[in-house]
Amino acid sequence: MIVVERIKMSDTNLDRTTSSPKRDDRGPASGKLFYGVATTGIYCRRGCPSRRPNPRNVRYFGTPAEAERAGYRSCKRCRPDSPEAPDPRLRIALEACRSIEEAETPPSLRELASAAGLSPFHFQRLFKSIVGVTPKQYAMEKRSNRLRRRLRDGRAVTPALYEAGFASSSRLYENAAATLGMRPSEYRSGAPGETIRFAVVRSYLGPVLVAATERGICAIEFGRSADALKDRLRARFPKAKLRGPDPGLREAVAGVLSLLDEPRKRRPALPLDVEGTSFQRRVWQALSRIPAGSTATYSEIAARVGRPKAARAVAQACAANPVAVAIPCHRVVRADGGPGGYRWGIARKKKLLDREAR
Repeated sequence: MIVVERIKMSDTNLDRTTSSPKRDDRGPASGKLFYGVATTGIYCRRGCPSRRPNPRNVRYFGTPAEAERAGYRSCKRCRPDSPEAPDPRLRIALEACRSIEEAETPPSLRELASAAGLSPFHFQRLFKSIVGVTPKQYAMEKRSNRLRRRLRDGRAVTPALYEAGFASSSRLYENAAATLGMRPSEYRSGAPGETIRFAVVRSYLGPVLVAATERGICAIEFGRSADALKDRLRARFPKAKLRGPDPGLREAVAGVLSLLDEPRKRRPALPLDVEGTSFQRRVWQALSRIPAGSTATYSEIAARVGRPKAARAVAQACAANPVAVAIPCHRVVRADGGPGGYRWGIARKKKLLDREAR
């Protein structure tokens, strides 16, 4: 429901014009999806975020054609005559996202809220309910992505910072590990000083590769052969120095094999070094709380991260998981009980779930 600034919702027919229609609406507006305002001669889709009119000036219609025959013009804000007019909340969030993406420096929360005709509090709540993160987090993610692209293209660090929309370099350097996974200068040059150690061992699911930086495990992959797994690691980190097989990974490898072979035992403490969007990280945290022997549906995970309608986005976050079993994305299944997808193959997912169910 969109709550317009300084407007208190009450139980009147008019209030239904500012909220999404429900099947059990009662009164003269029952079943009417559009309303016209006599003083303006404009008709709107119920749920339009425009200013609420006086109830005495409101007339309800079942179709756009009915409103137009009565002499009303289509609202340019909610576009009720469009056959696929979007939910006004989606449009507000989309326009805000575009403003953030196109601005040289991120607009403030107050500026975004003013453009949407909402208070900062209500705008932020609406934006987060649709996008899953706050406007500030969304802006940071977009700036970080722009910075990554410019650094990969070989731009010097300082120009790349300002071109990406950062007002200063100090804030980025303070949070470089979270933003880029390494210092900006290292990221720009492809991390030539970054050493990634790896080992490939056998498991009941076939060869499994475990790779780690000095900060933690950055990859756990299943594959058909050791060579294929090494090639995949090299493609993912083309400029890093790969060192393997590395006996120094013995403890990390043992931890991964323990997750595979004895999943119901206490989980070993495995430090991870993985990158993801704000939404992906929230999903991965939710997955890590699913105990062995249990499963959750994509919709349930979506609800747990505050995005109940984002089941498909949850599936995409599962597919982007770079560390199999350490982040147990295999424990997410379809609502009908089917296994759903799995980055490393449905057969492996079924075997993992079967073993954990014992």
